[in-house]
Amino acid sequence: MAPSQIAEQMDNGHVGPHPSYIEIAKPYIFEPKIKECLTNAGVSEAKDDSIRLQGVAWIDSVRKAMHLPVRTYNTAAVYYHKFRLVHPDSNGYIDAAAAALFAACKIEDTLKKSKEILCAAYNLKLTPAEQLTPDDQLFENHSKTIIGLERLMLEASGFDFRNRYPQNLVLKMAKHYHVDRDTVGKTAYNISLDLYRTFAPLKQTTATMAIACVELSGRICEQPILELEAGKGYKRWRISRPEVMETLLDLLDLYTHHRASTIVGQDHALETFISIRIALNQEASANKYPRHFQSHKKKPTTNGAKTANGVIDSKAKKPVTPITSPRDEALRDITSPTANGGSKPGLKEGTVRFMLNPQRARDEKNAVAEFFKVEEEEYEIEVERERRRVLPETERIRSFKAETEATMTTSLKGNPGGRSGDASEKSHDGQRKGNNWLEHQGLVRGGLPVIKGELPGRASKRKKRRRGR
Repeated sequence: MAPSQIAEQMDNGHVGPHPSYIEIAKPYIFEPKIKECLTNAGVSEAKDDSIRLQGVAWIDSVRKAMHLPVRTYNTAAVYYHKFRLVHPDSNGYIDAAAAALFAACKIEDTLKKSKEILCAAYNLKLTPAEQLTPDDQLFENHSKTIIGLERLMLEASGFDFRNRYPQNLVLKMAKHYHVDRDTVGKTAYNISLDLYRTFAPLKQTTATMAIACVELSGRICEQPILELEAGKGYKRWRISRPEVMETLLDLLDLYTHHRASTIVGQDHALETFISIRIALNQEASANKYPRHFQSHKKKPTTNGAKTANGVIDSKAKKPVTPITSPRDEALRDITSPTANGGSKPGLKEGTVRFMLNPQRARDEKNAVAEFFKVEEEEYEIEVERERRRVLPETERIRSFKAETEATMTTSLKGNPGGRSGDASEKSHDGQRKGNNWLEHQGLVRGGLPVIKGELPGRASKRKKRRRGR
């Protein structure tokens, strides 16, 4: 069976086993990629906002009921957003939110069983006397579904357990700028929780999110922090004003359109957020800031599909994928080298492996690509061609005439009283028989004599030789 399998792989263009796929961890996902995923899934903006807010609200309420720390909430919300970008319509938002919280509990070392999470969510709707225990059979089937979604949750995140927690930095900045702890400080902390109801945690760094929360809190409480608004200290954190502006506008979109689903929005009037947004829009227009910081870059070709072993050569003219760090341009799309030297983005027959270091993926791609090069050779070989020969044309004609006369004489002797018409018909028959006999013997071809002999000739042939394991 082994030779047939190898032959089949050779026919399909593969040499040996597939080298597997590598997926690089994506610490940042920018707005163009987010819109592309939602467009491909056919999810409208209104439906996306509804599912996103309901899922994060479910996570927040359950983690409060289970007394889980804020870092677990942050991780669960990020995993929920990444999962929905890959599987937008998978089993509803409750299953996805429960699986995200279940995975976040393991990552943040706040272990909880899947039945405990489901039981806590179920008991939120009941009185203390009617509440159930995690061992109830009601949660058995649902628990298996959550455990099955955990694998998809980790694959959607690329097994990247590096997460960002802006709350600690928010409190330090509030203390550094000497703001009121009970008003500005508390509001900034709550804004950092509402921030995870948007896609901003997928796009921005910890410093960007913390600065945006503190600045917006100062504007809401009418205690502006001029140093932050002027952009002082941005170089220290290696961020820019457009990044902070994008985060501020994302938060104001949330408070303007979904104020009832947030913590801070319910405590302040809608006119407050509208006035702040008008001021920020004027600043962005005066400085020509784009609405989305990464939208001015080249449009990506794909992400998609699943990436494969190695990365594209850095010399190739390919746009930078939007799923990259704004401080690390080393991340690129990676594709699988096939036997013909190309890439097949939709190919799923290999093993998928996950890596955090893009340089390691490049090194492996360069090592593996040596075994998938196509080599061509062109050479000439001599081929002998045989051609037959008959008598010269004059001798052939004489022999044919003699045979025809002999036929006519015989017919006349056999039927001396016959009519001349019979003799002429027989002569034509004999002529046709003679031509057929000569052609059958290979002595005549198309009325011309065939030259007999062996003449050497050359024919050019091209063969491909593929080198690989």
